[in-house]
Amino acid sequence: MGAQVTKQKEKRKLLTTQKKSLSQLQQNAGHVFPGSDYHPKDRKNWMSGLDPTKIPIHNIVWPGTHDSATNKIGIRFVSRPFAQCQSLSIYNQLVIGTRVLDIRIQEDRRVCHGILLTYNIDVVIKDIKKFLSETQSEIIILEIRTEFGHEDPPEFEKYLEEQLGEYLIHHDDHVFQKTVAEVLPKRIICIWKPRKSPAPKAGGPLWSSGYLKDNWIDTDLPSTKFESNLKHLSEHPPVSSRKYFYRVENTATPQADNPVLCVKPVTGRIHGYARLFIVQCFARAIADRLQIYSTDFIDGDFVDACVGLTYSRITEEKA
Repeated sequence: MGAQVTKQKEKRKLLTTQKKSLSQLQQNAGHVFPGSDYHPKDRKNWMSGLDPTKIPIHNIVWPGTHDSATNKIGIRFVSRPFAQCQSLSIYNQLVIGTRVLDIRIQEDRRVCHGILLTYNIDVVIKDIKKFLSETQSEIIILEIRTEFGHEDPPEFEKYLEEQLGEYLIHHDDHVFQKTVAEVLPKRIICIWKPRKSPAPKAGGPLWSSGYLKDNWIDTDLPSTKFESNLKHLSEHPPVSSRKYFYRVENTATPQADNPVLCVKPVTGRIHGYARLFIVQCFARAIADRLQIYSTDFIDGDFVDACVGLTYSRITEEKA
């Protein structure tokens, strides 16, 4: 018992040190970067607002959500706080500007986060279709994976093709160099990551797991996650020469050996440093590698930061 108490005291001390470190870095470095003062007039249509003929797919800084379909996960006030990573529905996330969705499912096609369950994938598909019907030039990256510890839903690839076929941007390495306008009227890059079923075939309507990479680390320490994100991002080539998407997640994860187990207060330790991360990407000369940037509990300011950097990139290209 005494050893556990000592361990927790050391952990709290380390957490306090890391919080102060990020806070001090923000005071010194600020939150100004190319495009940081840009705010889209209409987040629901921010790609349209930037001119789809001028936006190469690889140059977009895609605002994404982590564990996107968890707004109604588990039981409210009981188990939900331990697994909820988003408070908005899929539709409202898209309206606020989210363009990358992270969906976890189990064998019966219900969305899950670990052992906790929520609605059927049909709810996600319905929200996506509603958003697409109300917009004209917004492209979505839809990642769907079988959650760890679960089995793949039977014939799920066929299901996705039937439900989304008219919108699917077929796998093609040349897509990265195309503009948004050049892939329209197709609207979805769907990346299907089964655990045991065969991966999608090259050239087909779905993309395989190798086209969306990340380096997720399991920590509730904000500075540790912040620095890990920068380190791993630096190990990838610039977006202009990549033939895959790379994601950085501005999140922190509750740990089983820590008294604070709810997602919101833990991820809140890093949530406010999203713009600082972009500033540090420039300071370390790796801003040209940033592409998908995801967060828990997405908000308008996070979206604006991503859109602003995208605006800066395409403005520089036109100049």
